[in-house]
Amino acid sequence: MADVEADRALTPSVPVKLGYGLGAVCDAGFTAVAGFLFFYYTAVLGLSGSLVGAALFIGLCADAVVDPFIGSWSDNLRSRLGRRVPLMLVATPLFAMAVGLLFAPPAGLSHPLLFAWLAVTSVIARSFLSLFQVPYIALGAEMAEGYDERSSVVAYRAIIGILVGVAVTALAFSVYFARAGGLQSAASYPGLGWSAATGMAAGMAACCLVVRRYAARLPQVAPVATPLLRRLPGEVMEVFRNPSFCILFFSAVVFYAAIGLNATLASHANVFVWKLETPMMQVPAYAYLAGVLAGVAVAPRLTRRFEKKMVVLAGLTLVVLFWSLLPLLRAAGLVTATGGEAMVLLAIQTFLVGIGAGFCAIAYPSMMADAADEHEHLFGRRREGLYFSGLGFAAKGASGIGVLLGGFALDLIRFPKGAGLEPGGPLPEAVQVGLMIVWGPTAGVIGIVAMVMFASYAITRRRHDEISEALRRKRALGSAVAPAQ
Repeated sequence: MADVEADRALTPSVPVKLGYGLGAVCDAGFTAVAGFLFFYYTAVLGLSGSLVGAALFIGLCADAVVDPFIGSWSDNLRSRLGRRVPLMLVATPLFAMAVGLLFAPPAGLSHPLLFAWLAVTSVIARSFLSLFQVPYIALGAEMAEGYDERSSVVAYRAIIGILVGVAVTALAFSVYFARAGGLQSAASYPGLGWSAATGMAAGMAACCLVVRRYAARLPQVAPVATPLLRRLPGEVMEVFRNPSFCILFFSAVVFYAAIGLNATLASHANVFVWKLETPMMQVPAYAYLAGVLAGVAVAPRLTRRFEKKMVVLAGLTLVVLFWSLLPLLRAAGLVTATGGEAMVLLAIQTFLVGIGAGFCAIAYPSMMADAADEHEHLFGRRREGLYFSGLGFAAKGASGIGVLLGGFALDLIRFPKGAGLEPGGPLPEAVQVGLMIVWGPTAGVIGIVAMVMFASYAITRRRHDEISEALRRKRALGSAVAPAQ
């Protein structure tokens, strides 16, 4: 492996990028398998939407709260493996164990105890997710320095994440939900959870193994004597002094709330409104992932030709538009397709949403890395861990809000708790219309608010080039970050 110190541009080799990309199995795998949790605990195990939404909200909020601590810890950690990899190694087996338990509640629990099991295991699983994911994303930001090279690193991570999503979806629908009862078979979920956990642990461990040498040679920070709990408030306040970070953070909070709301109700819509049989549900999922792959493939070219901000706005527009269009047509009675016909419409919808999501998956994290460069330029210290923990906080806390809103929405529209007893059990038309309005247009309106907030982001390619040149001059004088010994 080429010595990083000899590569001033910090351009990782293809094997290093591939190895780094394997770590995407953590978040992408968990996102894919956790997408079944809301349906499992409501329509299969019988908890009310409000209780399930509250339990998952607790887990997401706890996860969001620990993110800044982990971010600061990884920013200031010094070890022979660098700043990030030690925490990723510790998280790997603990996260896998927690995921398995999340999908395997003991039989016969009362509803209060089932709520407690879901809340506690969700908190544990998501905390260990953060222990891996926050340093992992920060590592990706510091592996490369160039405006375009960072998009390349993100693309490897995104593409592998898509493949992981395909693998988990195939595992779920082709193995576990292929049994009698489909998504409404309670016996299928523990096996799915433990199988996904095992695969995620393998990918996370492989990532650590491949990147450890490259990560160890990256510049390390000067020692910090102040204990974490004493220095963290000041570090967080410093981060929020950068307007670029604030714009990215708060727009992400709002948009992830929309994502949480939309994703939470997707399975309910597929089963009870669109009347998809279990094998059919794979098709929109694969179409979405194909759309993300297409968006990810195109996005680096777009970011070389246009500003990253414009690529994100284009992606958000696609997502919001196609979240809303088909549900509105269904709510208005203009589309009444079910079964196979609905599957085709949903596949088209999710493919187009996926393209927009793919644009954002490349450009947005790359913009956060650019903002972290601006932070070093303004304040003299690297804060990638805190920057990406902020993005993680936004994703998890706001998604938790979306899940909570989805749970309350089910109760508000009087979604019948017994609907899950029979596959595709009939729902009153008013309930179906209410589900469509919340699932699509409501999430879309929230997304539009996020777009308006994001529009004032101001780091352009020219501005980033100026920042990068200033940082190179500082480092050449030895006034910024001390190299690893």
